[in-house]
Amino acid sequence: MENDLALLILLRSRLPDALLRTLLESRASPVGALAVARHGAGLSLPGDVRQALHRPDQGQLEADLAWLAPANHRLLGWHDPDYPALLRRAPAPPGRGLVAGDASLLWHPQIAVVGSRRPTPGGQGRARQFARMFAAAGWVVTSGLAEGIDTAAHLGALSAGRTVAVVGTGLDRAYPADNEALMHRIAAEGAVVSEHPPGTPAIASHFPSRNRIIAGLSLGTLVVEAALRSGALISARLAAEAGREVFALPGSPDNPVARGCHRLIRDGAALVETPAEVLAALGPVAADLAQALRGRLGEPPEAGSGQSAPGQPPGDDDHNRLWSALGHDPTGMDHLAERTGLTVAALSSMLLIMELEGRVTADNGRYSRRS
Repeated sequence: MENDLALLILLRSRLPDALLRTLLESRASPVGALAVARHGAGLSLPGDVRQALHRPDQGQLEADLAWLAPANHRLLGWHDPDYPALLRRAPAPPGRGLVAGDASLLWHPQIAVVGSRRPTPGGQGRARQFARMFAAAGWVVTSGLAEGIDTAAHLGALSAGRTVAVVGTGLDRAYPADNEALMHRIAAEGAVVSEHPPGTPAIASHFPSRNRIIAGLSLGTLVVEAALRSGALISARLAAEAGREVFALPGSPDNPVARGCHRLIRDGAALVETPAEVLAALGPVAADLAQALRGRLGEPPEAGSGQSAPGQPPGDDDHNRLWSALGHDPTGMDHLAERTGLTVAALSSMLLIMELEGRVTADNGRYSRRS
């Protein structure tokens, strides 16, 4: 509770992300980070930030803590082992994030599907079809809960699997309002993410910054339809800057919302026509991520020939314990924690690696050995 309260005060004070990350890295807890921020030595903080740090709005903090009370509401800080690894590796990641739903989904392999708010009927159909195929293949589909392509992508993913929505408002508000029911459904069946505290309204500048989170969480970004001036192109650029794959669907030269895709293709995005092409391209990327995560987490690299039987993890004790706990029937994270004695954070990282390597499948937050 004390750490959540300290992190909320830091969040409400609107500290720059880079400073917040530094404070959380330099201290053992948000409580310690808050103490350093309040001391302010050498930080040169504006007066309104110092006031928010020293005299926070108590009513607002109580409301924030009430929002965090449900079990499926999380506040993830940069210091938290559950902070998603891929986002941590992206340029300018947020120092904190709020999650409504299954926060473990943020560790799963994700494909972003983005595009125009005013797509053609054909574009909407393709977004839904691609997202459905990605979800059916075990990927999480990530988008921004906007009208048009985003909405179609979320619905397509929900018809076959899981989806993550990254929003530019507080998680107690839906934008657009017509997507309120969809937002609640995603929170129940997937996850909704924001870097903004509860009560934050829709502000134009929040949406381009939201796109960096979409791009940072995902191994690849698919643009279905986009005009030459489109937020989807921002997502694609941010994905490229993060070293992630960018894909674009071609369209008719007479279609205004195809021209952004054509520009992306001219600039080096991969032209794709089927979901299978995207999945084939991301397979090696997922394997590279698994190896990188092993190194980051201090785990041994994937076993070579003669070191492990195919489909089994390397000879690390924790991995062997998890592998023994997994069967061919889907098992939830809580039961795996009970069987192995490992923390959810440790399980999340190991399951992500196993999933990326094709050893494990995930179905609505439950895991099993891949047949």
